[in-house]
Amino acid sequence: MLNTTAAPDLIRSSDIRLSMPVFKEIQSLMYARFGIAFGDQKKELVVSRLADRLRQRGLRSYEEYMHLVRSDKDDGELSAMVDVLTTNHTSLYREPEHFEYLERFVLPQLREQPSISIWSAGCSSGEEPYSIACWLMEKLGPTLPKTTILGTDISGRALKAARQGVYAEDRFSGLQTAWRKRFLLRGEGQRAGWYRFKPQVQSLVRFRYLNLNEPFPQVGIFDIIFCRNVMIYFDQPTRDRLLGRLADQLRPGGYFFPGHAESVAPDVNGMKRVHPAVFRKT
Repeated sequence: MLNTTAAPDLIRSSDIRLSMPVFKEIQSLMYARFGIAFGDQKKELVVSRLADRLRQRGLRSYEEYMHLVRSDKDDGELSAMVDVLTTNHTSLYREPEHFEYLERFVLPQLREQPSISIWSAGCSSGEEPYSIACWLMEKLGPTLPKTTILGTDISGRALKAARQGVYAEDRFSGLQTAWRKRFLLRGEGQRAGWYRFKPQVQSLVRFRYLNLNEPFPQVGIFDIIFCRNVMIYFDQPTRDRLLGRLADQLRPGGYFFPGHAESVAPDVNGMKRVHPAVFRKT
């Protein structure tokens, strides 16, 4: 029987060894379930990130931990493992070149539409979809059509933070005071130093769990899809499959925005590159 009582005095990082067979099992599981490819050079990263999880569960080996992952029918521990092994890094108005392109070339089209639908795939803790919502409200004001912004991620921890919409003050450094006053509520007392997005911003955004390596469960058809700095975890076959399925969810004439650091062919699955890290469905 597994010991699930924490015993930090018995477990130290230096005592925990990850054997190659167990590492291979972790590699296979992450790839099969999520399309995430960890090369052999990532073994030490896996060790460093999972060691704390073993201590939290009071486990003495990675063999015990993988037995726990396999025996958890609700996949709760698998979800926790994904949270630990993936980097949920994001920020407000990340990659501003994309917003500049949107304003110059896409905004006139959006202004004339009866509705706007946008998908932020791999949204992490929510800064990206909230940034998109604020940008649309700022640029279109009272003429903003009915708008739906979907944020999805595989991390339950990140999605919980996204739904709350509460962030530390330093996340907004560099943004104008007028912007903060328009879109944020400032915390007071014990919440001093924290901000929450106003209800009118949050009303444009909804969040849900979604594994990009599995069939999309009726997410809808979108005018714009952001999937930035997500495909860096995938090998080329997984990336190609994902690009095809993302293209299927995009309206003709719609736009796809990958991360600037991600390599995507100039013409892929009916999407043609029209600008660095900007594609349009033909």
